[in-house]
Amino acid sequence: MKSLNYKIIAAVFALFLLSGFTFWGFDAHKTINRKAIYLLPPGMFGFYKKHIRYLEEHAIDPDKRRHSVEGEDVKHYIDIDHFASPGEDPFAVMPEKWNDAVKKFSEDTIRAYGILPWNVQWVMKNLTEAFREKDKHRILQLSADLGHYIADAHVPLHTTENYNGQMTGQEGIHAFWESRMIELYLDSYDLLAPKAHYIPNVGDEIWRIIADSHSKVDLVLDAETEAGKTVPDDKKYVYDKKGGNDQQIQSELYSKAFHENLDGMVEEQLRKSISDVASFWYTAWVNAGQPQLD
Repeated sequence: MKSLNYKIIAAVFALFLLSGFTFWGFDAHKTINRKAIYLLPPGMFGFYKKHIRYLEEHAIDPDKRRHSVEGEDVKHYIDIDHFASPGEDPFAVMPEKWNDAVKKFSEDTIRAYGILPWNVQWVMKNLTEAFREKDKHRILQLSADLGHYIADAHVPLHTTENYNGQMTGQEGIHAFWESRMIELYLDSYDLLAPKAHYIPNVGDEIWRIIADSHSKVDLVLDAETEAGKTVPDDKKYVYDKKGGNDQQIQSELYSKAFHENLDGMVEEQLRKSISDVASFWYTAWVNAGQPQLD
């Protein structure tokens, strides 16, 4: 059922792609990859800066593949709370290692509810190998993809079965958080982030990131609920032309209330994404022996 739901979302995504709708997968992903480049050390910066346009433009490739490549959609999320009973810590229930998780829940079940943390590790392994082989094309392609998946891991609603508020009567909250907030407020955010650092254990780090994002799910839902209480129903939505078509979107009044209730969360998650993307790139390079990229 979940796979079907994501296929429907992917089809809608394709329509929005044609209409020019702004997604986290557009402006935010491009911004994250671009700004991550400036956090890299001298041994990497020159190469990445030279190819900044590629890394920025191809930051959205994984989203483009979601509606055309089988198995791509499950790489972007993990509904970690599906695996736990009420009151249980889902991160204590779910084994972090792929083989252990498959043994406990079966591969079909794991894939049905998302494989984001394991996918990040697989892409990291491939990127490290690309660095060792000094394969410029694969380095760029995998770096762009990895940046996308790391950024997705910082979106709270990519970590829950209630990914679009469908379980709490808040349908549409996914795009509200990751697209409308970006559309209205990205230019005002302070995205100065810490320099890239080495990650001793990639598996532990991606699970830490996902756990941190998941801890914010209730805050996102509560922020939208409270915003809804302060804005009359007839003031919540407006029609805006996107790609020549009228689209119903959240009004600036409703968006402002939601944004204020989030208390800087979107800005913070963007900043963390930028630093973490740079750090994962840097770690792959170090693990490959710090090859000369020029």
